[in-house]
Amino acid sequence: MDSQTSQSSQASQSPHTFQVDLRGLVDLLSHHLYSSPKVYLRELLQNAVDAITARRAEQPDAPARVRLYAEGGTLRVEDSGVGLTEADVHNLLATIGRSSKRADPGDIQEARSEFLGQFGIGLLACFVVAERIRVVSRSARTPDAPPVEWTAADDGSYTVRTLPDDARTEPGTTVHLVARPGAGEWLTAERVLALARDFGSLLPYDVRVGDEAVTDLPAPWNRPYPSPATRRVALQRHCHDLFGFSPLDSIDLDVPLAGIRGVAYVLPSSVSPAQRASHRVHLKGMLLTERAEQLLPDWAFFVRCVLDTDSLRPTASRESLYEDETLAAVREALGERIRSWLTGLAAGDPERLSAFLSVHHLGVKSLARHDKEMLRTMLPWLPFETTDGQLSLEEFAQRHPVVHFTRSVEEYRQVAPIASAQGVGVVNGGYTYDSELIEALPSVRPGTVVAELDADTVTAHLDAVDPAEELALAAFLGAARAKLDPLGCDVVLRAFHPLSVPALHLDDRAARHEQARAEAAEQADDLWAGILGSLRGSAPRARLVLNHLNPLIRRISSLDDPELIGTATESLYGQALLMAQRPLRPADSALLNRAFIGLLEWATHSDPTEPTEDGRR
Repeated sequence: MDSQTSQSSQASQSPHTFQVDLRGLVDLLSHHLYSSPKVYLRELLQNAVDAITARRAEQPDAPARVRLYAEGGTLRVEDSGVGLTEADVHNLLATIGRSSKRADPGDIQEARSEFLGQFGIGLLACFVVAERIRVVSRSARTPDAPPVEWTAADDGSYTVRTLPDDARTEPGTTVHLVARPGAGEWLTAERVLALARDFGSLLPYDVRVGDEAVTDLPAPWNRPYPSPATRRVALQRHCHDLFGFSPLDSIDLDVPLAGIRGVAYVLPSSVSPAQRASHRVHLKGMLLTERAEQLLPDWAFFVRCVLDTDSLRPTASRESLYEDETLAAVREALGERIRSWLTGLAAGDPERLSAFLSVHHLGVKSLARHDKEMLRTMLPWLPFETTDGQLSLEEFAQRHPVVHFTRSVEEYRQVAPIASAQGVGVVNGGYTYDSELIEALPSVRPGTVVAELDADTVTAHLDAVDPAEELALAAFLGAARAKLDPLGCDVVLRAFHPLSVPALHLDDRAARHEQARAEAAEQADDLWAGILGSLRGSAPRARLVLNHLNPLIRRISSLDDPELIGTATESLYGQALLMAQRPLRPADSALLNRAFIGLLEWATHSDPTEPTEDGRR
């Protein structure tokens, strides 16, 4: 009994082999690992290139040819690579996931860094478009070994047999594909040629589809040209063929230590910083992806690049880049190349820099936020909206002892005309990144004074009215203040230019926060009202600054009727809000309505003493 139990226990502990459903695996590859069936051709090219690389590691003078022939729903791919013996076939093709790069140290281990993919998985990917695969190969390492044939179907079955010597006389491998139903379009000559050129134009070996050359070396950015102008035109043509646009400029991206060679093309039109840039990356000549998003720093969203690399690591699908320390170092190095290009333009080609900044100033501002040296370099060039027109911060700071700025476009619009008339320079910091750059100005331009413009500063620059005249208008000002007090707004009398502006609405962020808190407290229940009440701040309220020099204000201030004064004050308040392009609250909209109707009533009364419908005179 004990013996039987022991034997049963040993049997239950014996290892088992996973059974793989090939059709299910192919479905997984086609729907989840690979983005498109077109990658089957890349896998075939990779296998062929790897085989040639392996043979040349041992025989440097070996031929390096890949030929593709497509006809009638079939594809034949021939290479002059290292080839396979019968043992290799069983090891590499019959076992899913086994790689020809996992060789013994005495084999081709030293050449592993030159390989692109894994032979077994790469050939398996062909089942995405093929129902049958036939491989005929002859080994270059074992010349006396007979050719071997491996034939497999998409149901997971395969056969292996040796062939007569005359079946293949030269070392190398030929792969035959027969299209699966519905996938024949992927094996047409036109489609195969287009895919081969897309994937393999930078491969280092002679690749052809029929008689048509696939490779196009050297790469456009590495070719010799008669002059810089000729090179620029050639790269513009290459960019248009590749990306569909003619670039403003091109930037060389050679980073020898990282094994990077390529070019970045500057977009001719502005794009959103949030838009993810897609770049083309070749790995040892083979196109890895045309949608690499993490290749450049986020601030470099104004370029599209194409490059070839020896160092970056692909993901399992070999359709994107693996995020690791190497990629991070390459991203930093490429960013430095683009930064150096900008610095070079600033130093030696101001016209091209101005043309670039007119389109992509946002990207440079994004970079300058975190790079003081770039901010210092770009100070004379980056455009800002100011009360003196479109100027750089450098030129504006030379004109004004204090660089005043607003944090929002609305604040700028409400104070810009008045500040300009009073000789106060203001920069609009409401656009993306601008307020951050303005505040960073003293760090790169020592001695510069930067101050946020608030309502108090603007009011302080307006001329005060003679005390006797202001005292004579005390009744008018009192009625106006009483009318606007429920709206959280004070009334101030000043004299300022331009004379055509009757009133100016001024507030700042602190005032708006306090106003929002008060409104929330009015609508809240007792508990929240108490909490919000405890948060009451001491910030100054918004103010309506009446222009004593304006003729309309003079006429309104001479009125005796408090009701008419109130209606006129509401009208001035509403008009000042609209001029400042401030968002209107429900209470403001109601006030505008009421003031408009009130003014119409007064305007249509021919006899002020005639009673109205409600009995008023």
